[in-house]
Amino acid sequence: MKAQIAPWAEAEAFLAAHPEIEAVDIVLTDANGIGRGKIIRRHEVEGLYKQGRHLPSSILGLDVTGEDVEETGLVWSVGDADLRAWPVPGTLVALPWTSPARAQVLVSLYHLDGTPHGADPRHALAAQLAAMAADGRYPAGAFELEFYLLDAQPGPDGKPRPASMALDGRRHGQVQVYGLDDLDGMQPFFGPVYEAARVQGLPLETLISEYAPGQYELTLHYRTDLLRAADDMVMLKRLVRALARRHGMVACFMAKPLAGQAGSGMHLHVSLNDGQGRNLFAEAEGEAVPNTLLRHAIGGLAATMGDGMLAFAPHANSWRRFVAKLYAPVQPTWGVNDRSVALRVPAGPVPARRLEHRPAGVDANPYLVGATVLAGIRHGIAQGIDPGPAAEYQGFTQETPFARTMPADWRAAITQAETSDFLKGALGPDLHRAFLAIKRTEMLRLAEMIPDTDYQLYLHQV
Repeated sequence: MKAQIAPWAEAEAFLAAHPEIEAVDIVLTDANGIGRGKIIRRHEVEGLYKQGRHLPSSILGLDVTGEDVEETGLVWSVGDADLRAWPVPGTLVALPWTSPARAQVLVSLYHLDGTPHGADPRHALAAQLAAMAADGRYPAGAFELEFYLLDAQPGPDGKPRPASMALDGRRHGQVQVYGLDDLDGMQPFFGPVYEAARVQGLPLETLISEYAPGQYELTLHYRTDLLRAADDMVMLKRLVRALARRHGMVACFMAKPLAGQAGSGMHLHVSLNDGQGRNLFAEAEGEAVPNTLLRHAIGGLAATMGDGMLAFAPHANSWRRFVAKLYAPVQPTWGVNDRSVALRVPAGPVPARRLEHRPAGVDANPYLVGATVLAGIRHGIAQGIDPGPAAEYQGFTQETPFARTMPADWRAAITQAETSDFLKGALGPDLHRAFLAIKRTEMLRLAEMIPDTDYQLYLHQV
């Protein structure tokens, strides 16, 4: 796999155009999708681009709390040795909300000899893209970002609550899906979001009021490079979180933050192009939808969904999202123009034919989601897997040939992922080992906690 390292000339031109920049955040995305790194001063940027920057191997072996997980094999068993971070092309951008002015750049980790480190999630997606390219196929796509805007302080009951309107402070508890008044009420926040996205070169498009009070969706324009599409999602989440904080709100990327309300997904729209940029999922005149290649891609994703669910739903809270009739898929079903399914072929013009992969929560790592989805597509095409009949608008309840392969909960997903040759191939052995060790540690950490519901149910009753 060829390394993708940004040239110094890219940073040199950026710094010349931005004399106000005093420091730069270098951002590495770990297995949980959390940005980690350092803030370096302006004069250190040249060294980053010319010699790389040392970061400890343990940075890829941290759990969601930021603590070391020795079982990853990335901490003391290798002496917490330094690796070298190199900047990702095209990701050095200004942070227009900062004062004094800062910028940020995404980085990936490499061994000191220059080979990509196997536990870096971005390299996992790059490896799947390289395997696709070897077959003459080039994935294109975009992610959707669903999230909640919450008050910075909890409500009277001590729990999170939707943020009041930024325009006038009005508050309501209604769903108001697709409500334009709610979007207008949040324009003092979303206006700066769009301006910051413009500054950063993020192709931010549609804004939607989603299926719960305080829930919103932002869409990104399709990229012909799926790796860059995943970078877009990493950068957009960081942008939204930072601006929400400066507006007295919390941008919440939990999959299910509020009981009784819809969870937040991170749907991936993906298609395959040939070497001339033609969409291989587009059916020929008179051909059925989906065409044979797309049908096999769907079959591969359905057949491997159970093994990949830990990448799509990586946390205990992720599994609270899978509630029937709240637009989160609960079966490995597929359909055309049908939002009740996990794998949807949207309506639209033939040249734009694509697949919408809907299982992933917004708490998932987009690099892991992308790598696992592409591995599933490759598997389906290579094996010629037929997905069976479409769900016909019954995706919430319909049994499928692959339903028995789906884990029932987080613990089962961890167990299934641990023994999955498919997921090991999708992520690579180093990342697979690290990711599973981290999830095991987090599961044990959670098991040691006594939630308030235990006291409510059992303290005086048993």
